[in-house]
Amino acid sequence: MITDFETIEIPKSRIATFDVMSFGLKKHHISALLEFDVTDIRKKLSEKRRSGINISFNAWIIKAISNALENHKEACSFLLGGKKLIIFEDINVSTIVEKEINGNRVPMPMVIEKSNRKTAEEISAEIDNSKNVVLKNEDIVLNRRSEKYENLYYMMPAFARRFFWRYLLSHPKTAFRKMGNVSVTSLGAAGKINGWFIHKAIHPISFGIGSVLRKPAVVKDEIQIRDILNMTILFDHDVIDGAPMVRFLKDLTAFIEKE
Repeated sequence: MITDFETIEIPKSRIATFDVMSFGLKKHHISALLEFDVTDIRKKLSEKRRSGINISFNAWIIKAISNALENHKEACSFLLGGKKLIIFEDINVSTIVEKEINGNRVPMPMVIEKSNRKTAEEISAEIDNSKNVVLKNEDIVLNRRSEKYENLYYMMPAFARRFFWRYLLSHPKTAFRKMGNVSVTSLGAAGKINGWFIHKAIHPISFGIGSVLRKPAVVKDEIQIRDILNMTILFDHDVIDGAPMVRFLKDLTAFIEKE
């Protein structure tokens, strides 16, 4: 006997996620599971908010990532033809903002262009403004008008949609313009998770921002309770090797923990 059930339509943005996951599984990723002490910066951000300067924690993290990548642009370069790298001067960050469409909360991608040239306050304002954008059913990326062919994408069968992604990833300049060269996904804001999540991505480098947890840590040879951020980073091993990865992580740690 069949019980009652309901059928709901999958948001367009989720259909693209299916295809991204398919291509992400083919990437030669190296996963780094890291912890960062963000106690001091969280205090500074709280002080700024009290003085009227509103910078969200996620915006600050995106800026810190952008600053570190500014010195290691090969980490977010695209592979071209299996033999060349295209290294862009700017950092374009793809991130996710949760929006409401027809009463349902839907994750929507947005691209923060030239994040390496913007302040954390400007990035924070850009994200906040995107939350106030009124969406239509046909919208697929925040703050951008959808081209006709992009909306046709969602009407195609799976094999045709994946041909689109194959084409996009083989044309780095188009990929950079459409989806950026860095991906940042934050699940920590949804609730406390005592661990890391291993995401999938098609960007040259991607960051999975987890929860900030209270943990014991050694500070100046003393054990203190600190605010520790869990983060997962996926490196595309086709564009960066182990030693440059470590140098990037050293700089990233400095930007996150010592600014």
